[in-house]
Amino acid sequence: MLTSKERAELRAKAQKIDAIIQIGKEGISYETVQTADQALFARELIKLSVLENSPLDTKEAANILATRTNSDIVQVIGRKFVLYKKTDKEAKKELKKLSKNKSK
Repeated sequence: MLTSKERAELRAKAQKIDAIIQIGKEGISYETVQTADQALFARELIKLSVLENSPLDTKEAANILATRTNSDIVQVIGRKFVLYKKTDKEAKKELKKLSKNKSK
């Protein structure tokens, strides 16, 4: 759970980023959840948009994705919402080391 101060800081950061995932007429599929989870691991803060032909409204989509990715909802405005998931920096470093060793 985020404090109001943390949420305010994250909202300020989110203004500068573009939506990287769109939720369309299929709603939230397994692939959408996987993509969001991978993006949260890589970036920690992501913005998503819900298209007009989506069967879900923005709050529903935000709640479903936040639950399935174990992330926090930072903000819901119009057809866009922002999710945040704190990632372990050590896990990221270890993953980068493994991927570098595989490429050699």
